[in-house]
Amino acid sequence: MIQIFVTGGTFDKEYNYITGELTFFESHIEDMLRRGRCGVDIQIKTLMMKDSLDLTTEDREAIANACATCEPNQILITHGTDTMVETATHLAAAKGLEHKVVVLMGAMIPYTFGTSSDGFFNLGSGLAFAQTLTPGVYIVMNGRWFPWDDVQKNYNTGFFEAIS
Repeated sequence: MIQIFVTGGTFDKEYNYITGELTFFESHIEDMLRRGRCGVDIQIKTLMMKDSLDLTTEDREAIANACATCEPNQILITHGTDTMVETATHLAAAKGLEHKVVVLMGAMIPYTFGTSSDGFFNLGSGLAFAQTLTPGVYIVMNGRWFPWDDVQKNYNTGFFEAIS
C-alpha cells in the first residue's frame, strides 16, 4: 500500500474566477487516480492545502510526524515546487523514516489547467518510483528521481536537476 499525503502546492491550485488568483478548493488526487485507472492500493490523507512558500517549520514537523506514524512504508507527498527541497531536507533528518520510501512530487502547472499540466505525469512517476526505490527521501519531477541532497529547482528552465 502507498500512503499519499496532500499538502497543497500548484498541483492542487485552481483559478478563482472571482478574485483572479490561483487558490485551493479541494485536492484532485482521487479524481486523477480514478481517471488514470490506478491499480495500486492507496490511502489518501490531506494534511494541509498550502502554497509551499507559506509552509512553516511546524507544517514540516506535521508532515514528518504523519510519515513516521503511518503504517505504509511507501509514501508519496504532493508538494509545491518552490520549497520542495527544503521539506525533503527536513524529512531526511526526521526520526522514524529510516525504513520508509518518501517521495515528494508536485506540478509546475495546476491539474485543473488540463492537458498543459504536468501533474498527471508527475503523479504517475511518483507512484512508480515510490514502489521501486530503496528507503530514503526523494524528489520526483519531470520523469526523474533525485536524492533529497542532490537536487535543485532550476528557475530558468522550470525543471528539477541534479546539483552534482
